[in-house]
Amino acid sequence: MKSFAERYKEAGVDITAGYRAVELMKPHIARTTADDGASGIGGFGGLFTLDLSETPCPVLVSGTDGVGTKLRLAFLMDRHNTVGIDCVAMCVNDIICCGAKPLFFLDYIACGKNVPEKIAAIVSGIAEGCVQASCALIGGETAEMPGFYPAGEYDLAGFSVGVVDKSRVLDKDRVAEGDLLIALPSSGVHSNGFSLVRRVCDIESRDLAAPVPELGGASLGETLLAPTKIYVKPMLALFKAVAVKAVSHITGGGFYENLPRSLPTGLSARIERAALRVPPIFGYIAKAGGIPERDMFNTFNMGVGLCVTVAPPDLAAALTILRENGEDAYLMGRVVRSDEGVILC
Repeated sequence: MKSFAERYKEAGVDITAGYRAVELMKPHIARTTADDGASGIGGFGGLFTLDLSETPCPVLVSGTDGVGTKLRLAFLMDRHNTVGIDCVAMCVNDIICCGAKPLFFLDYIACGKNVPEKIAAIVSGIAEGCVQASCALIGGETAEMPGFYPAGEYDLAGFSVGVVDKSRVLDKDRVAEGDLLIALPSSGVHSNGFSLVRRVCDIESRDLAAPVPELGGASLGETLLAPTKIYVKPMLALFKAVAVKAVSHITGGGFYENLPRSLPTGLSARIERAALRVPPIFGYIAKAGGIPERDMFNTFNMGVGLCVTVAPPDLAAALTILRENGEDAYLMGRVVRSDEGVILC
């Protein structure tokens, strides 16, 4: 008579593969939990020791997101060790827009077939993202769902929690006319707009590894798969030294949807088009799809991953701190009195 594990495997769920995947994950997870008293994996919940000695009135800030259809690039290229960085980035970059420090992260991986080495590669990227964000990977879930997902595919989502003292929560109502907008460059398309990218670039039927002259000889696959930049460390350094007024994460909806989220009613972001450093990939996408400029700025980050708003006297200090922390930040515009939301000129 067949064992239960054998019968379950015939149904599409390999229990032993799940055990193997957990063992392969452990060294990656250990990179993120060395100094914070976080629990090891395997329990029913992830534990985290919360030090509030410097936070008299703590406010918890949470964020959740996934990688979206960018995952299709990972499937086609059989590269799975970077999309975890995207997953962490999409959560923690939202959290820092409130002025908060990310504390911990949990992931959810749903797959058609549990291939331990592939799951471990995904988790290695998640762990790398957590290291970049100085947060702990304290748990997660891998769900093998045969018949629901194709054997070679998976979905990836995550959840993070951060903390900030109530007195330091960023409030967009502090933004005033004349304040300045600092751009923190993106690493490329990040993790938004890939349904459009996949269609206009015809990624299903082309050689993703072939050099593309318009991209400086880089391949389309490598350019698109570049992981989302994580801005936590430079922003935490900036929060300590400068009275940042607002931060906007430029994700889905591009400039036109995200910049107004960090502005009070009656004020708009006036962006100097000539100041922007737009990577070649966006021109390539626009040309391939015949996409008008306004629609590009309403869909993609166009080379700006984060926008930081400061008062004019703080500009020099802010740029210095960001550059000392690895960000080639630059002035891209200012806050003006208008109801347009975003003015691109």
